[in-house]
Amino acid sequence: MGAARERLDELGSLRSLSALNEKTVLLRLLDRLDEALEVGNEAVRQARFTGDREQLLGARVRRAQVLQYQGKLDEAIIELTGCVDEASGREWTALQAFAIQNRGKVYFDMAEYENALSDMTAAVFLREKLGASPAEIEGALTAVAVVQRFSEAQRRAGGSSSDGSH
Repeated sequence: MGAARERLDELGSLRSLSALNEKTVLLRLLDRLDEALEVGNEAVRQARFTGDREQLLGARVRRAQVLQYQGKLDEAIIELTGCVDEASGREWTALQAFAIQNRGKVYFDMAEYENALSDMTAAVFLREKLGASPAEIEGALTAVAVVQRFSEAQRRAGGSSSDGSH
């Protein structure tokens, strides 16, 4: 975490979109979630102002990651679903994979393992379509295997989290 703090210090008061995006991630990693959300919101506003839809979508996914870490899982799902839909509609495969994998992680946190499994599997196919490295594919497949185990255990236990509880 020392490297994250050092990098955050290096970025200082920089306000470029790339600096804001990096600060959002670093602050999230350092568990400074309120600051991360504030900077993430600023990145979304700046991306909207520039009119670059791809940049905006990436900033929205990073902001949704902060929402997830804050435990605002329903908000994160709503944001990420919008991102998945937009990326899919515009055929931005890399952003779609990024958004759908993150949505899968939120579903996992909600113990909605079937939804998580569906998203994680879709992310693997999207990464393969992009020509991702074997290491990236292996990491994504490992995530699928973990979610599969949780999903099977939940089914054996006789229920899913479809009653709306988290």
